[in-house]
Amino acid sequence: MKKILKVLESGSNEEKIRILETLDCTNNPEILEKIILKLDDDDIKVRGEAFSSLVLNENKISNFLIKSLNSASKNIRGFLSLVLANRNEIAAIPEIRKLATDDRSMVRSCAIGALGYLKDKGAKEIFLESLLDSNLEVRKSALQAIIDLNIKISDDKINEIVKDNDLEMEKLLSQLKKI
Repeated sequence: MKKILKVLESGSNEEKIRILETLDCTNNPEILEKIILKLDDDDIKVRGEAFSSLVLNENKISNFLIKSLNSASKNIRGFLSLVLANRNEIAAIPEIRKLATDDRSMVRSCAIGALGYLKDKGAKEIFLESLLDSNLEVRKSALQAIIDLNIKISDDKINEIVKDNDLEMEKLLSQLKKI
């Protein structure tokens, strides 16, 4: 275990990836903590492998993951909300909802995407409010969730959104008009 921890702390990116590929069945809290920290690694491949390791882990680690949503790192908060969604952790919904108003737009976007993926119809107001977020990616995540959950919105709200002048947003809006 010490070797694993040492590699995750100070190994090369290739070594970290090799170790992470083998950790999808661990329930050791120390190792899980190090995997979660790798969601904030400088290397995107290391972050991806850490993400994969957590999603594929079939142990009961959801409480550990949920507690880590309070991390100071925006990457950890955002990516963990997506990990929990991919694990279909319905119990995480209340904590993920809190991230929908995070100071960091990346975290808000991930949280809203996670809530949509988890089919959280109780987050309807969060989705509607997020349509007017200052960040375009947050608005796109909210609109996608609204479409996926078949939530009806008023023409006035649609007209407010149309002003974005973004091709992807226009495609989403045309999907919205079809429901």
